[in-house]
Amino acid sequence: MVFKRLLGALGAGGPSVDTVLADGPVLPGGTLTGEVRLGGGETRARVEDITLELLARVEAETEDGEHEGGIVFGRHHVGGDFTLEAGEERVLPFALAVPWETPTTELYGQPLGIVLGVRTDVALGGARDKGDLDPLVVTALPVQEAVLDAFGRLGWGFRSADLELGRIGGTGQRLPFYQEIELTPPPALAHAVNEVEVTFLASASGAEVVLEADKRGGLLGGGHDALTRFSVAHADVPGLDWTSEVDGWVTHLLEHSSAYGDHGSYYNHADPHGGGHAGHHEGHGAGVAVLAGAAGLAVGAAGGLVAAEVIDEVGDWFEGDDEGGSEDGDGGEE
Repeated sequence: MVFKRLLGALGAGGPSVDTVLADGPVLPGGTLTGEVRLGGGETRARVEDITLELLARVEAETEDGEHEGGIVFGRHHVGGDFTLEAGEERVLPFALAVPWETPTTELYGQPLGIVLGVRTDVALGGARDKGDLDPLVVTALPVQEAVLDAFGRLGWGFRSADLELGRIGGTGQRLPFYQEIELTPPPALAHAVNEVEVTFLASASGAEVVLEADKRGGLLGGGHDALTRFSVAHADVPGLDWTSEVDGWVTHLLEHSSAYGDHGSYYNHADPHGGGHAGHHEGHGAGVAVLAGAAGLAVGAAGGLVAAEVIDEVGDWFEGDDEGGSEDGDGGEE
């Protein structure tokens, strides 16, 4: 996809920039490739810096309610410190490391409603010009597909997905936000739980899978949240019987997890080592292959999402947002 615009820093007759991303989605932990194409204006211009930024649309809960905004979670220096002559054309290729915890925007090619973007930040002539956003499409890792496919085989349905600002206590989370995928229970469990939220915290070695259940109340009390966490190595994914594995996770979550009074008891925004988990399971067992046509979660229109329209509006969504974010950890690798 190409976004071409005149750089406003030098006014009319100034240079132009095209940011071209390679076709197709990328994987968390993978590499985003493409080119930044510069076109010289009517006069020569000094290009001081060209940087690509990864942005995400996140939700944040505050004392006065829930708010949405953009956050930068990765930066990559493309080039700079050269003179662009009048009418000159210059192409700068790039290979940007995508953080392992980058949210998944699609499953089996169907959008989940998550909005990510790539923005080109150009410094020239003593001024900075932040270009338009190129939507970033991120597909699921094999471990993510396997877990969600197993939930689908067990009768769970897709409700929604979002990005939450904050950190999950007791995990190895590196980005300043996390993705929640909300699932509705099968009829056999509808009496016990309203929904289960699944969060994947991927790394080079595997993934932590955090499950949170909104449990229904009984005759003697109201409902409460139950939380637990499991770990799976990437190397173990092909050998796991995922339907049995996830079924065991859900049973553990609903029957044995400790209850917490509020969301923040586990999702501790202040202390990255705070909170707790009721169970920690290292992945093992036998497995099933995950195919695009396999029985899985109902996503896209069936989940009540109009993600394509959201993506079309990505530029407006980030317009004027606070762009402070993480510049360390996985983000910003060059």
